[in-house]
Amino acid sequence: MDATQQDNTRLDLWLWYARFFKSRTVAVRAIKGSRMRVNRQVVRKVSQRLRIGDVLTLPWNGEIRVIEIRALGERRGPASEAQTLYDDLTSPAPEAEQRSGRQ
Repeated sequence: MDATQQDNTRLDLWLWYARFFKSRTVAVRAIKGSRMRVNRQVVRKVSQRLRIGDVLTLPWNGEIRVIEIRALGERRGPASEAQTLYDDLTSPAPEAEQRSGRQ
C-alpha cells in the first residue's frame, strides 16, 4: 500500500469495514439512496475519500448517526475491532436516557 492509500480510504469500503452494512453493495445503495454527509458536505460519490478525523452523518435504523472517523481500517474484522474505527457522537435519544435511569 502506498502513502496515498494509507491516509485515506473509500467511503463504501470504510462503511463495510466498520460493519455498518453487511456488504459493500448494500453500502453503495445506502450512499446513493440517502443524503449521507462527510464534514457537512452531501456525498455524491461512493468513492468519496475519508480521512481520520472526518465526521460522517448518516441515516441509521430510523435515526441520524454522527460518527467521527478514528481509524481507516485494513480489513473487515470482528465487531470489537470495527468499533475501534469510530467514535459515535450521536446524542442518546431521550427514551434511551430514561431507560438507563438518567434524566
